[in-house]
Amino acid sequence: MSRDLDIQSALWLARNSEEDVDSKITNFLEDQVKAVWRRLQAKPNTYIMDRDEFALFNFYIYRFRESEITEKAIDRFWRSHRGSDTDMS
Repeated sequence: MSRDLDIQSALWLARNSEEDVDSKITNFLEDQVKAVWRRLQAKPNTYIMDRDEFALFNFYIYRFRESEITEKAIDRFWRSHRGSDTDMS
């Protein structure tokens, strides 16, 4: 795995792999999503995910769907980034 691997690159590889995703990529993404979840749990009413964190969280959303923390975090993300000139796709 390259030192230059970032969340967006790892997500792209995971989404577009025709075979099993390399375990280093999977482990990287797992570590990252766990870190985001810890930050959300530490500040459940105030933490605002950045674009990369939101993309990662959305990739693993099935794990967190039943949580009120999740609903609030998604709402805060969209309220914070709405009107931003950053491409959210």
